[in-house]
Amino acid sequence: MIHPSTFSIVACDLEAHAWGVAVASKFPAVGSVVPWAKASAGAVATQMYANTSFGPKGLAMMEEGLSAQETLERLLAEDPDREMRQVGLVDAMGGAVSYSGKSCYDWAGGISGVGFAAQGNILAGPEVVQAMAEAYENAKGPLYRKLHAALFAGDRAGGDRRGRQSAGIIVVRPGFGYLGFNDRWIDYRVDDHTDPVFRLGELLDLNELYFGVSPEEDKIPLEGQVLVELQQILHLLGYYQGEATGLLNEPTQRALRIFIGNENFEERVNFERKVIDKPVFNFLVRRFGISITPRI
Repeated sequence: MIHPSTFSIVACDLEAHAWGVAVASKFPAVGSVVPWAKASAGAVATQMYANTSFGPKGLAMMEEGLSAQETLERLLAEDPDREMRQVGLVDAMGGAVSYSGKSCYDWAGGISGVGFAAQGNILAGPEVVQAMAEAYENAKGPLYRKLHAALFAGDRAGGDRRGRQSAGIIVVRPGFGYLGFNDRWIDYRVDDHTDPVFRLGELLDLNELYFGVSPEEDKIPLEGQVLVELQQILHLLGYYQGEATGLLNEPTQRALRIFIGNENFEERVNFERKVIDKPVFNFLVRRFGISITPRI
């Protein structure tokens, strides 16, 4: 029987009201097995001979008010194969716990700290979870960046000693799902890749590109050289047949609206204010542009 021998971290950011799990393994699609999270309840990573019922059961228990430690004890008490399990939990109040059964394959173990727990089995050694803990505690930014920093540190410290194959991350936050209809803020998987943790980071970069919010100083006017380059791109791709004048005339605006919509950047261009977010402009020029004009 194959099983997701792996390393993972569960954590929360109580100020942001967010909970999440990041995981990697020499096992296909580990993100479909290990991580579970629910806003205002907590997060669970279940691995080794993963008892996937630990996910929904653990979240339900923590949502009812049990601590991570109390939830762990109840889950293990109900599982006759508890010594073959490995699990990490963080609860609604930030309490965290990691468990490794006596039958987990070496090296196996975990570390828990303020608001997080990191664990793994069939690892290169204890330095993997130690690196994860240090990276998590030292990382800056939103919870998903801290989780990925921890996962990347564990991977580069040796990770799963069998090699690399897949990785995943889930972060939940009330009302931060698509259009605010659910709590699934971040949900990315790399199911089969030669360097899945690195690729997971690239997906997080894309998430910020498409769904991020630029500060006012990074909103640049749709005029002059900026608009010339966009008009060149629109012409190259067949959206616009006029000259690159640098003026936001009606044909340019119509073509640009269609192009921006097709590229899924509607939230990062404001046609009323006639501005575009700098990261999106730079991305579009890198991807489609033919100009050698230095980026702003």
